Amino acid sequence: MKFFLPLVAMVAVVSLSSCNKKKSDQFAGIDGDFVTSTPLPERFEGGANFFSESVTKGQFSPVSFGYDSYIVEPAETSKVQQVATAMKNSSKRLIIAGFTDERGTQEYNRGLGERRAQAVRQALIDAGVNIDSIQTVSFGSEMPVDPASNEQAWALNRRAEFGVVK
Repeated sequence: MKFFLPLVAMVAVVSLSSCNKKKSDQFAGIDGDFVTSTPLPERFEGGANFFSESVTKGQFSPVSFGYDSYIVEPAETSKVQQVATAMKNSSKRLIIAGFTDERGTQEYNRGLGERRAQAVRQALIDAGVNIDSIQTVSFGSEMPVDPASNEQAWALNRRAEFGVVK
């Protein structure tokens, strides 16, 4: 019994410390690009409801993302550039909504959707769009373009969409 109690205590300490390490490793570097990115402006009216009548969607092609990625790939930069060209000379405001496929927890998908929207936002700012005219929102895996559970549907659902506030 003298050896059993200390052994249980050691196993508990090792288990807890490895869980703590796993958690920090799991999220290491995820927000790295956004720690020093441009701060978000105040929320503007109409932005809270991406799907309201005051927001026009479908004017621009959505930006697609790879699995578990928030990097705007070179093949997608022409879509971002098209939006930048239209928005640089406009007084309208833009909402970028980030989406994911169904895999992953709801919390993780909301975070990944936000990182996708933020990556597109930063690309637009880098292209000269007014920082105060861009807002982001994440829907994670909610509202998929294709509700099927296969690779084709998942690829369609990993996206950032644009909405222009009227």
